[in-house]
Amino acid sequence: MITLSEHLKQRFGEKTYRLSLSSGCSCPNRDGYIGYGGCTFCSEGGSGEFAAAPAPIDDQINEAKKKISLKSDAGKFIAYFQSFTNTYGDVKRLKALYTEAIKRDDIVALSLGTRPDCLDEDVMDMLRDLKKIKPVFIELGLQTIHEETARRIRRGYELSVFEDAYKRLKGEGFEVIVHVIFNLPGESREDMLETVRYLSKLNPQLDGIKLQMLQILEGTDMAMEYKESPFPLMNMEEYTDLIVECIRVLPDDIVVHRMTGDGPRKTLIAPLWSLDKKRVLNTLNKKLTVSYNDKV
Repeated sequence: MITLSEHLKQRFGEKTYRLSLSSGCSCPNRDGYIGYGGCTFCSEGGSGEFAAAPAPIDDQINEAKKKISLKSDAGKFIAYFQSFTNTYGDVKRLKALYTEAIKRDDIVALSLGTRPDCLDEDVMDMLRDLKKIKPVFIELGLQTIHEETARRIRRGYELSVFEDAYKRLKGEGFEVIVHVIFNLPGESREDMLETVRYLSKLNPQLDGIKLQMLQILEGTDMAMEYKESPFPLMNMEEYTDLIVECIRVLPDDIVVHRMTGDGPRKTLIAPLWSLDKKRVLNTLNKKLTVSYNDKV
């Protein structure tokens, strides 16, 4: 298994941090183009709970760097636009924004979170131009391969849309990271593993993956569903066992960007054990060490 921290250090020659930034984009699943309200698990922050508020990009970057400087003297950073759909909107405005960010000497790469149905030819042209400057990582929020679950969480596109976007991105030489959420309502452990097995067999091979437990947040439609008809959630032991199984399934050279998530303490309803990230990661590391020793 290759962790993101290890991969970035090897690639850029030193510890490299992601700066959570805001592009000011919305989402077609929120503004009525596809639907309203977004995916049922998505909060008002659009999955970027800790991203900087919209502001001039240099101000955002400098402010984010200040926070990191409290714990590190790092000099290399990734401009990371996570919240909402960062290829949705005025392409001319987005290109100017991302170009300003990626041309900074302290920025070594650009990372954009988006939807596979928001990658039309104008967007692809923009991404091609940005990739000529520095590496561009595209993060696609798939969450699950199962169509019934996708409809239940109101994802707004079918698996075939993801497959088309993935092939086009990889065909252009972009590095693609895919998000997966475990414990979506109605899914069994085997359903979750099927999603990871599918991603492990993609051709061309996937570059990176984010694995995360479903976090039920106050104010979301998922929270209302959970309160009205609670569905079972994995405990920490069950979740970490699942992650270990997933790591065993994935090819060794796929970079694991995330194995757990950071839920906002003020709005997290469940699972509360996920707030203790250090404990979760320590448990994972112990289990992964045992799994590796058994494998060799």
